[in-house]
Amino acid sequence: MKAERRFKWLKIVPGLLISGFFLWFTFVRKSKLGVRPVNLDDFRAIHLIAPMWIVGVVLFSVAGYTVRSYRSWFMLRSVRARFYDCARVFMTSLAANNILPLRIGDVMRIFTYSSDLNATPSIIMSTVLLDKLLDVLTLGLMFVIAMQSGYRVEPHLRLVAEVCVGISFMGVLVLVFGARTLQAPLQRLFAKTKNEKLTKVEHWILLAMDCIRQIGVAGTLWLVAVSFVAWICEGMLYLSSARLVGLRTDWAGPWAAVSQANLSFLIPSSPGGIGPFEWACKDALIKHMPAGANLALASIFGLLIHAWLLVAITAVGGGMFLVHRLHLARPKPLLEEIDTLPVEFP
Repeated sequence: MKAERRFKWLKIVPGLLISGFFLWFTFVRKSKLGVRPVNLDDFRAIHLIAPMWIVGVVLFSVAGYTVRSYRSWFMLRSVRARFYDCARVFMTSLAANNILPLRIGDVMRIFTYSSDLNATPSIIMSTVLLDKLLDVLTLGLMFVIAMQSGYRVEPHLRLVAEVCVGISFMGVLVLVFGARTLQAPLQRLFAKTKNEKLTKVEHWILLAMDCIRQIGVAGTLWLVAVSFVAWICEGMLYLSSARLVGLRTDWAGPWAAVSQANLSFLIPSSPGGIGPFEWACKDALIKHMPAGANLALASIFGLLIHAWLLVAITAVGGGMFLVHRLHLARPKPLLEEIDTLPVEFP
């Protein structure tokens, strides 16, 4: 194995350690709120209280990721990308992020599959950036709304939520309203230097901003609405899952859990966000559970719903990936494909 490859894979060690710490913190350590360590009896006690809610779990899972795929397609209308191709690339990137380190799925989405979408890597990069900003904005707003329901949130989490909302909101505003006006100043700024690498950076930035400019203000407002629909579906998935296993919370519990659990992906960890996700979901739920409720169930609920999402997304994305490769004449081996990903913009 080359030294560069060994160094690349060594980068995942800190993430694994962080995941291990959060798993210990969630399931082994007794919390100040009285949540005892989870044992095997707690897992044996889990059973389906209302099996009919399985329909809701499956339905809202499909609906949520269909809407996200639509959002990806909408951002690429100008290059006439097909909806199925956008959905395949999006789901494949999520599946890769779940099982491979260093967010390789996002990198593959930008560099490996851009030609499948009739787009350049810079265009895909701009849509990925806008994806992330819209998600953080929506989740941050959901988190803030949940806090208004008597949510006993720690000051540092409140600060994180407000900062996330502020940064994503400003980011969306700058990208949408400033894309046209910022192009000329940036060109003048880069014109003052003849550095080859900075010239490449200028090329990528201007192409990305042009893509966002083509989406337009009305298009971006529509994307904000679509993002809310996608995360409402996710919230209904959490609500259906809670009803399925008999988890009792107030009305805001599932929405606090979906926002806090998904914002936990901002914490560097192992592929799939294992560890921080379970901790964040448990932390949100126990603050919305009534007195006398089984608090250990909050810990297990985060593990169960995360397992469902990881398995479902990886299965769907991996299946679409395999079907696509079967139709290729001479597909390149996946590991070789990953090794040839650029470490910097070409």
